[in-house]
Amino acid sequence: MSIPKTYNPKETEDKWYKYWLDKKFFRSVPDDREPYTIVIPPPNVTGVLHMGHMLNNTIQDVLIRKARMQGKNACWVPGTDHASIATEAKVVALLKEKGIEKKDVSREEFMAHAYEWKDKYGGIILKQLEKLGASCDWDRTRFTMEENLSEAVIDSFIHLYKKGWIYRGIRMVNWDPKGKTAVSDEEVIRKEVNQKLYYIKYQVSGSNLPAGMEGNEESGMGDGHIIIATTRPETIMADSAICINPNDERYKHLKGKKILIPLIGREIPVIEDEYVDMEFGTGCLKVTPAHDLNDYELGVKHNLPVIDILNDDGTLNEKAVILIGEDRFIARKKIAAMLEEQGNLEKVEDYKSQVGFSERTDSAIEPKLSLQWFCKMSEMSGPALKYVLDGEVKLIPDKFINTYKHWMENVKDWCISRQLWWGQRIPAWYNEKGEWVVAKTEEEARAEFQGQFPNSPAGILRQDDDVMDTWFSSWLWPISVFDGFKDPDNADIKYYYPTNDLVTAPEILFFWVARMIMAGHEFRGEAPFKNVYLTGIVRDKKGRKMSKSLGNSPDPFELIDKYGADGVRVGMLLCSPAGNDLMFDEAYCEQGRNFANKIWNAFRLVKGFEVDPNLENTNQQAIAWFDSAFGQALVEIEDNYKQYRLSEALMGIYKLVWDDFCAWYLEMIKPAYQQPIDSETYRITISYFENILKLLHPLMPFLTEELWHDDLFEERPELDCCIVAPYPVPGNIDSNLLQEIQIIKQVVSEIRNIRNIKQISPKETLSLSIKANSEINYSNYVTIISKLANIDKTDLVSEKISGAASFMAGTDEFFVPLENNIDVSAEKERLEREIDYLKGFLKSVEAKLSNDRFVQNAKAEIVDIERRKKEDALAKMKILEEGLASLVN
Repeated sequence: MSIPKTYNPKETEDKWYKYWLDKKFFRSVPDDREPYTIVIPPPNVTGVLHMGHMLNNTIQDVLIRKARMQGKNACWVPGTDHASIATEAKVVALLKEKGIEKKDVSREEFMAHAYEWKDKYGGIILKQLEKLGASCDWDRTRFTMEENLSEAVIDSFIHLYKKGWIYRGIRMVNWDPKGKTAVSDEEVIRKEVNQKLYYIKYQVSGSNLPAGMEGNEESGMGDGHIIIATTRPETIMADSAICINPNDERYKHLKGKKILIPLIGREIPVIEDEYVDMEFGTGCLKVTPAHDLNDYELGVKHNLPVIDILNDDGTLNEKAVILIGEDRFIARKKIAAMLEEQGNLEKVEDYKSQVGFSERTDSAIEPKLSLQWFCKMSEMSGPALKYVLDGEVKLIPDKFINTYKHWMENVKDWCISRQLWWGQRIPAWYNEKGEWVVAKTEEEARAEFQGQFPNSPAGILRQDDDVMDTWFSSWLWPISVFDGFKDPDNADIKYYYPTNDLVTAPEILFFWVARMIMAGHEFRGEAPFKNVYLTGIVRDKKGRKMSKSLGNSPDPFELIDKYGADGVRVGMLLCSPAGNDLMFDEAYCEQGRNFANKIWNAFRLVKGFEVDPNLENTNQQAIAWFDSAFGQALVEIEDNYKQYRLSEALMGIYKLVWDDFCAWYLEMIKPAYQQPIDSETYRITISYFENILKLLHPLMPFLTEELWHDDLFEERPELDCCIVAPYPVPGNIDSNLLQEIQIIKQVVSEIRNIRNIKQISPKETLSLSIKANSEINYSNYVTIISKLANIDKTDLVSEKISGAASFMAGTDEFFVPLENNIDVSAEKERLEREIDYLKGFLKSVEAKLSNDRFVQNAKAEIVDIERRKKEDALAKMKILEEGLASLVN
């Protein structure tokens, strides 16, 4: 078939993706092959593809496609997470558009609306992954709220509750007033915010200040009052005490005194604690146990009352006494104005501080005492830490081990309840007295009541209204996707578990990766995966994290439309070292597209060769060299893959294809204009191209599949596709030949450089004289040099040739006679530059060799390399100095 001049991704991508699906190439079932399994980090059911997903899923697809080609039973399990907070917010907003409030519908009605929304929009991101080329086993697609997976969540809750690892209690939690639910520490995003620091006067009750202290503002005291700095004046109505540092001489007179809260006049005690920073603000602290975690701990220590003045939606309640029903931020401004009006506001300063925001709703987090369900972490963190420290689970790169260790050794109990309806409902049941049991069904709950409360009839039972944290379902993901809870000994879980690689982001290392390891140990007795590849954050070229709010994140589909899926995949991987942030620039995608075009054009060149079966093969050296070059490159590429250096593996393939194959090998074997090629070289070149397509396929699946089916190759059976072609393996590597061809390439480049400097046409033939100081047999390479450098005569000489352009390659000297056209001064300048460079190079090498610590501690082969560098540099300098002397004379 004729091949177009340029590659058009739009004509190939949908065609081949459909073909792969139709032929079930992504499908995996247990068999006698070695399994290779990846479970997708389930994207939120509310999500659409963004650049982070593009990077993460490109990496997964490269790994899964390569394993498939290596003969492993590759299984990539896709799915989505029900995303409790985000999805509920979407459904509440949808209902509002219809004029319906959540409070006005039943739970069952709300869930019906939620499932309707999920069915309509929930699979968008998975369909989008197909455009990227993701070769997931779509028949295995799972959803964290489907029946079997939800049942697994309920069963695991009951299991841990019976072990005493899940409990119910009142604790300070992160409260999202917009979502009206508790959120975990990991779902709180810290942002630096411009705020105000309000200096408020608190009246001292029934006491006079000591003489000489009146009006001393620096001490935080004035006539009968003290001054306290706070960023949250709206919480003064919840104050339970004023705290001073017992070592602060300024406030000794306040010990045992009472203070009046401004605006409401409630009396509160002065307490002492070294926790107070005497340098911050005025050195006095207002203690508000209901609205600050540190204040809460102070309150517990000093037995202070807890006064919660905020409703769940962030408005002031009746305990605030004033401004009831006002939003907390509106109340802040109004309180400040009221304080100023009454003369209780000393001053206001600009102030920057870190404030927590809900990852899901972007609402400012409120610390809040709340009755919640918690899961003990200390019992499970030990084994999960041991897996990583012992190397049974490898974190890639390993720089994250210390972070992981710190988290696991300082782990806090996990608040697993959420005040939502969308999610797995907590299996706790309450009777009319408020007594409760944990059971899977109401029937089982009644039986539990009979056993636990024999003298208290169950009566009407009510199930807990809360649902479990979304992460409490996704921590079971590697087990539940294979129905490991429903049927612990089924064929899938026994074959695919533990999985091989997990590809995810470092920011969820603790609250997803670590918890999956905990769950794997607890429920299967082994870790759920062997390797965790941690990607970096996708940033723009200025280093800013890509986000919709900054407007610096490109639309992935516009990129695919512009550069093709293969071009975007290559672009993402070109700048994505494991664990380091990716500085994305659209130019990388352009480079990926250009690489695709380079391969396409090389294919067109080979396809266009005319073959003469009667011609003798004169390209043995070029063929033997590329054979070794391919093998050597493959060894390095495989080493990079094994160490999960995908960016380096790609660059190795890129160099092999663009430089070694296109720029050198094809030029070495290409016949003269309108001349045929011999059949043996042609056959071997086609086989090389096949291997290159195999090597490229995991990275560029669409382009390679398109070329694989071209009629340049022998007719292929229907299922002979690049996606399942055997991945190349290294052959024999002739190191000497590789070194010698490296010299030949340098010779060709130097001759081309001489032509460029002297403005000699590439069509004009030149002659070459070689003064060989090495053991290279240049007669083996005359054909290559002649073809690539347009040399019509090559001879060996024993002396230097005066009046010729000269250069060195390795330790050998080369001379190109230019019929008195040589510019002696320019040649002299060039030689002097090379000598100066070598002097600097020698200086750095000799500095290393004169360093006793380097010589004693470095590996012997490293020291030998440095010594050989010195010897080679000295030999080259001697030759260059001789050449310079001949010009001077």
